[in-house]
Amino acid sequence: MNLMKYLNERFYTRKELVEISGISEVQLTDFQNRLVMPLSSYNLSLDISCKSFFGEHSRSEQIEYYSRGYISWLGILHSMKNTENAYNLFKERYMSTITKLAQNGFVAREKKLNAGLHDHIKEEWKHFLSGTYGLCTKNGLPEDIASKEVAISLINELLDKENLSEIELAHLDKAVTLLDSTSSDFAPHEYQRSSRYRLIDEVRRKYQLRKS
Repeated sequence: MNLMKYLNERFYTRKELVEISGISEVQLTDFQNRLVMPLSSYNLSLDISCKSFFGEHSRSEQIEYYSRGYISWLGILHSMKNTENAYNLFKERYMSTITKLAQNGFVAREKKLNAGLHDHIKEEWKHFLSGTYGLCTKNGLPEDIASKEVAISLINELLDKENLSEIELAHLDKAVTLLDSTSSDFAPHEYQRSSRYRLIDEVRRKYQLRKS
């Protein structure tokens, strides 16, 4: 799959984002300037040249691509009386996901997901706003971000062990499945360096885990 096909099938351009969400370009820019709305995850620079009967034509174009999950986040921002509450909402949704995952047996021991969780979420908010999670998770929203972090932490904990028991292999399988459910496919040129390649596809290959 080439880059353009990947982006057009999985993301919205800036123009599509504002049209579907029903807000204006000015409003989107304002939300971004107020640091409550993520920036684009991909910025494409195109140099287009065309030759026809009428002669030659060339132009340059910049296209921004956003996670499709941002439609719901924009809807929330648009309905807020005070967008300064956006971080608190992000934090609540992130922490709620951590709690639900723990109740279902996904308990990570890493400090940043326990005693250091509040400081960790502040850093996650920065990555969210930069558009990073729009690139590496399926929808770029707090639930996927938290799930991805927990899954990666659990997988790394298990990979640090030399020999895994059957029970640990089952736990590894569940953690990989969780990561698979939240992780993006990544653009073709990024795949070999991605968490999908290292912690999903390669782990399944090495430990002979079946894709769920």
